[in-house]
This record gives sequence, C-alpha cells and structure tokens, in this order.
Amino acid sequence: MHLGRTRSVGLVGIRGMLVDVEVDITPGLPKIVFSGTVDPAVREAGERVRSATAYSGVPFPPRRVTINLSPASVPKSGSGFDLAIAVAVLAAARAVPAALVDGVVHLGELALDGTVRGIRGVLPLVLGARAAGFPTVVVPWANVPEARLVSGIEVVGVRDLGGLITRYHDLDQGRCPVELADPPAAEATQSVVPPDLAEVVGQDDARHALAMAAAGGHHLALVGPPGAGKTMLAERLPGLLPRLTEEQALEVATVASVLGVLPAGGRVLSHQAPFVAPHHGASMAAMVGGGSGTARPGAVSLSHHGVLFLDEAPEFAAAVLQALRQPMEAGEVTVARANGAFRFPARFQLVIAANPCPCGHGSGKGLRCTCRPHERRRYLTRLGGPLVDRLDIQVYVDRPTRAQLTGPPGEPTEVVAARVREARAIQGERLAPWGWSLNRDVPGSVLRTGPLALPRARTTVLDQALDRGRLSLRGYDRCLRMAWTLRDLDGGGTPTADDIASALTLRCSTEEAA
Repeated sequence: MHLGRTRSVGLVGIRGMLVDVEVDITPGLPKIVFSGTVDPAVREAGERVRSATAYSGVPFPPRRVTINLSPASVPKSGSGFDLAIAVAVLAAARAVPAALVDGVVHLGELALDGTVRGIRGVLPLVLGARAAGFPTVVVPWANVPEARLVSGIEVVGVRDLGGLITRYHDLDQGRCPVELADPPAAEATQSVVPPDLAEVVGQDDARHALAMAAAGGHHLALVGPPGAGKTMLAERLPGLLPRLTEEQALEVATVASVLGVLPAGGRVLSHQAPFVAPHHGASMAAMVGGGSGTARPGAVSLSHHGVLFLDEAPEFAAAVLQALRQPMEAGEVTVARANGAFRFPARFQLVIAANPCPCGHGSGKGLRCTCRPHERRRYLTRLGGPLVDRLDIQVYVDRPTRAQLTGPPGEPTEVVAARVREARAIQGERLAPWGWSLNRDVPGSVLRTGPLALPRARTTVLDQALDRGRLSLRGYDRCLRMAWTLRDLDGGGTPTADDIASALTLRCSTEEAA
C-alpha cells in the first residue's frame, strides 16, 4: 500500500477552504474510486489525470486508486482539483517526493496532454491557502498574475505537469529549480478614466442629488422622459466616489475572480468603485446570487463598494426588484441551499432610472403621452412601495432646454469629487466614536432620540409629513440622514430647518412632478 497527500483549496461561496487530497494505491483491478462529496467535474478528473500522467512520462498506476478529498462533509466542485489529484497520485506512486508535495497547495485543471489550464476564482483560493498557513501555492501559468496579487505567499506558475515533476526532482536533489512561468508584466494596465460630469447638460438638481448620493452613500432614483440624461448621470457616480482602499479593492476583485470577470487580466487591483448595470431581463440568480449547483454571487455582489444601476427599472421582474430590499439594508446577501447557506458581500449604492410611463412622455415638457390612464398609474407601481421607500433621493429629470445646451458647462467630476471627499471626511470625524463612517450607516434611533437628535423646531416639516402619511418612519429617518449630508457638503455643522426641508423635497420631488 502506498499513500500520497497534498493540498488544494475549494470555494465555499467566495471563501477559500483548505482541502486535503489523499491518494491510496492498493493491489487490485485497475479502478479509480472517489470519496469526499465530489461533483461530476471532480469525479471526471480521474480520466484526465490518467491521460496527463502518461503524456508526462509517468504511467498511471495499474491498480486500485482511492482518492479522498477532505473534509468529506463539504461538497467540492469544479476542475481546479485536477493538479492536486495528479500530484497526490504521483506521490503515492513514488514518482515525486512525498515529503515535498505534502506542504504545498496545488491548483489547476489538467488537459489530456498534461497542460495545466487556468481556472476561475484563483484569488480567493490563494487567499484561503495563505489563511491556512501554507507558504507555497502552485497555480496555472495563466493565473500567475492574479495569484501574485496576494502578498505573503510564494506563487509558483506551471505550464504542464511534466515541468512540475521536473521541479520537484530538482528540489529533491538540491538543485535550484527553473522558474516554470514568466513573471507578470511590471507595468499595470492603465486605469479607465470615468466619464466627466461636465458632459451632462443642465440638470442642476440632478447633479446636486448625485453629489449627495456620493457624499452620504444614499440610494438614488432618477425619473424622467427618454433623452433627459438619466443614464449619463448614473454612469458618472463612480467617478465621484472615493478610491477604494486596498482591502476594499481586494474584496471587489475576489468577487470578480469567482465570476471570471476580473479586469486587466488580474495583473493589478482596481481602486475605482465598480459600476454594474445588468439587463432588465436578469434572473433572480443573476441579480442576487445562487444558480443551480454551486451558489455563485450575483450583480449585487459584483457591485460591492460601488454602484448597481438598474436602467428601465420597471421592466425588471417584480420578484427580482423586491429581492434587493434585504441586501440594501444588510450589506450582504445570504443564499440558502440544502447543504448550507452562502454569504456574499453586497454593500452597494442602488441607482434606478425609469420613465414616468411606458411611452416615456407622461410628464414634463415635450412629446404628448400616448399611454392610457391605467397604464400610467400602473407603470411606476411595478417598482413596489417597499423598494421605493428605501430609495433616499428621488429626483425628476426633465429634458434640457435649448438655452441650457448653449450655456456654460457644469462643474467637472474632479471638482465635485473633491467636495464629496471633504464631506466624507467630516462624516468620518463626527461618527468615528460610534464606529460608523457614512451618514447612511447611522441608525434611526440615534438620529431621532440619540446624541445626534435635532431640536423639534427644526424637524417640524418632517413631523407633519409623517403625521399626514406622506412619509413612513423609514423615510423619516432617511430624510434626517440626507439633511446631515446636505450640511456636510456645505462645510459641516448641525442641519438647519432649511436642510431638512431640502431633504424632504429631494425625497419627494418625483411625486410632485407626477
């Protein structure tokens, strides 16, 4: 009997989980037996490994081969275990030194000729290897740049199984191994310059609302006819947001890596806030995560620390829209499965754009509306009251006039972004004693009766709106948060009665336009 063992990492949600790959070779009819709760992609690795080892000059043992992936109770899926299984088989067959491979993490898919192919999710897998305390990880050559985004661990790239076997023989004999993969390019891909806010014609109210959303982390609704500039405004919000910290950039890149959409080939971390705009035909799984088989993150997680933009929001399925409510409040989404629950990060800013009616001309100046009265009434109600109540700022965006087309341009992105940074700095200093950083994070109880409560004389307009049913209690609290943001954008201090009235107007301007 011969036993070989090495390590790999599997994905649980977006977190890497260490997996022990054990191989036992015993006398008996040639057969490959898997244990450890594996899916068909892992089970098929046996034939890929059999062919790859033969092409690499080491025939597969003609005996009974038992392959165990531990912990056995956790499901394993995907082809990323191929390389670890092959190395464990070679260690059991004494084709590579068992002591050397035992403490190394191996990741990668094998082709039949022994080529090691790239896989998705390398970034969280390498993070998982580092968290488990392993000093070295072997990855496919195509994934080397992405893997080297993780500091504090040695990354070895491999093009084929034969080269890896040679490397272990060299190490065993005390020779310095040849680098199996070229190092990633030193020069990073240039970051994408966000579109400039100065390109938006007119729309002073909407531009002000955009700055507010960026400064306080508020959700935003833009309602107006086609061609008014709703999409242009939404696309410029990421440029107003502060650059991501190293930790935030790594979190965003981890989600993108799992989905296989990491930009710039994974060579550098992007510190720009992400902007995700799914099509209105997106399914529930595509929006919030899930899917058949292994649960995967959705658009809400891909927009973590950034902006989720829903254009033509009433055209989305009602169930998909209402599924956004929980992650908007909690900052994460939980996908339940029979074998456990998966948590994905989802701290995003929601921006929706909608026409006032199906034809788009239901209000404001311009073309005449052709919709029937009941169609106009029902159109915006597709968004659902509970979701709309969570949208802090609700602004009507009308078409610009000819005078605005020839007028002076508005402030550029860099000017507004500087003002946003100053407002966030004021918030951070004020809220630091409680561990919060943005006005959106402050609980309503603290704003109404706690240390940040305002005098009743200043909140009269909100109290009256609440008594008349114009505001819910959630809307009341969100108006208070917006009032603090208005004051922060104006240099700081305590919100005035005018700030509170302006916040209420910004929240209800779409009702007035309708």
